[in-house]
Amino acid sequence: MYLPGLHSAPVTPEAGRFGRVIEAARRQGTEPPGLYFLFAARPAAAKAMGDFMQEVMRGPSELSPALRERIAAFTSARNRCRF
Repeated sequence: MYLPGLHSAPVTPEAGRFGRVIEAARRQGTEPPGLYFLFAARPAAAKAMGDFMQEVMRGPSELSPALRERIAAFTSARNRCRF
């Protein structure tokens, strides 16, 4: 993901838990997942995405939630993305 300035933008109190994770990572000298920066900048988008993911991962399906989690973890690993 590339949004100029997003990674270096100051974290505001509205950023909530994503802002706290970003600040903790900065203090430790590590890089949090890039999506956290977007969620910190757009809390309403984070809530909408979270609601969507809960429905996809936990809503009615022929696949168990455990199997859906395994599929997500496998896909993330194949994409070299931290899950």
